[in-house]
Amino acid sequence: MMSIASLLYHLLADAIAYARLLLRSSNSQAAEILFLRKQLALYQERNAPRNPTDPATRITMALLSNRFNWRDALVIVQPKTLVRWHRLGFRLFWRYKSRPGRPRIPLELRQLIREMALNNVCWGEERIANELLLKLGIRVSPRTVRKYMPSRSGGDPRGDQRWRTFLQNHAQAIVACDFCVVVTATFRLLYVLVIIEHGSRRLLHFNTTRNPTAEWTRRQFREAIPSDHQYRYLIHDRDSIFSADFDRSIENDRMRVLKSPYRSPKANSICERAIGSMRRECLDYMIPLTESHLKRILKLWAAYYNQSRPHTALGPGIPAPKGNHRISTSTERHCIGPNLRVMAKSVLGGLHHDYQLVPC
Repeated sequence: MMSIASLLYHLLADAIAYARLLLRSSNSQAAEILFLRKQLALYQERNAPRNPTDPATRITMALLSNRFNWRDALVIVQPKTLVRWHRLGFRLFWRYKSRPGRPRIPLELRQLIREMALNNVCWGEERIANELLLKLGIRVSPRTVRKYMPSRSGGDPRGDQRWRTFLQNHAQAIVACDFCVVVTATFRLLYVLVIIEHGSRRLLHFNTTRNPTAEWTRRQFREAIPSDHQYRYLIHDRDSIFSADFDRSIENDRMRVLKSPYRSPKANSICERAIGSMRRECLDYMIPLTESHLKRILKLWAAYYNQSRPHTALGPGIPAPKGNHRISTSTERHCIGPNLRVMAKSVLGGLHHDYQLVPC
């Protein structure tokens, strides 16, 4: 079977040959036709075997037969065969023109429907169709919207709100906490409690201890969270340090406790990421000698983390920027504004640097 590329190549070659013939004189064409007919007569007298015609030859003969009286010139096939080729061509042409179903909507609209369905998990095809009609002026049938909506995964059959969506919707009202372990130079284990605010990624509080207890953890929360707070949720894992008495004291402070599932650190990903950053950017390069030394190190790093370190999740942004941050007023994209210079402030003995614009 001839491939599509080979078929198009042969049709293009026949079209070029036909165009060249149109440019020739009638006397030259008549002489060539007589010459070809003499050869064809010799071919018929010798009864040479006939090879089957390829699709390109069939299409070319069907198209050329409309230009002259082909009945006297047809030799290699029967007249009914050529007529059948004509009918087959018309059948394919009208099948292409009469394709069933409606044409597909534009690609931009299909992408918009998928984006609306992914970003709004509780919307169905009716809601998306109404949103397109009333606000964007695009009239689309709900059945068409359903056709282009992405299929839901097996773990989310009803379109319920996922844990990640819940965290994004309530980020300003969520506080998370977790413990991590630090080994000193004398191989003593110290426990570090980290409390972070989801919305701003700001470290609210940290402290270290050798023997963490529920009572000690409860005191840390009293120091970190003021009485007039606006938080509603606290996320922590199922460590035994977070006892039932600890959870009741949190609920008495008008906060609801959300415990992450077993062996699911991703459920408390923001706090886990902050602890990971603390290790990668600070503790992996510095060995604390004592507990007080560890507190001084973490105090410097927490100030840098909250006031100077850019966070990609914030856009990028800084959780609690200092008031002396300046924005360059230069019209050039890669130039510093006039009368300004860059000053670098060392952090943690040169492990990090805080860059600022200051007057010259």
